[in-house]
Amino acid sequence: MARTPEGRVKDYVVDILKSEGVYYFLPATGGFGRSGVPDIVACVAGIFLGIECKAGRGKATALQMRELHRIAAAGGVGIVVNEHNMDRVRRLVRKIKSWKEAA
Repeated sequence: MARTPEGRVKDYVVDILKSEGVYYFLPATGGFGRSGVPDIVACVAGIFLGIECKAGRGKATALQMRELHRIAAAGGVGIVVNEHNMDRVRRLVRKIKSWKEAA
């Protein structure tokens, strides 16, 4: 089965997280979880990271943005990525790792 454009973004982000040795999971909400939860949840050197994946000109919904802001307010990092800025994830992971190593 062909992957959707958003699915390809998720696959690429997961590949980055794997290559960087980051703990992550893709939460399945399906009526049992919390609405608006990011597509990918990760922990980088003790820092909580929520990643919302979009394709093309897709934008995060108000509910998704609320969750990303809640993550940031709690001391984590919440970001939205698409196929044009996926490498932002690698840069962010490396920045967090280097910041924690220096601390």
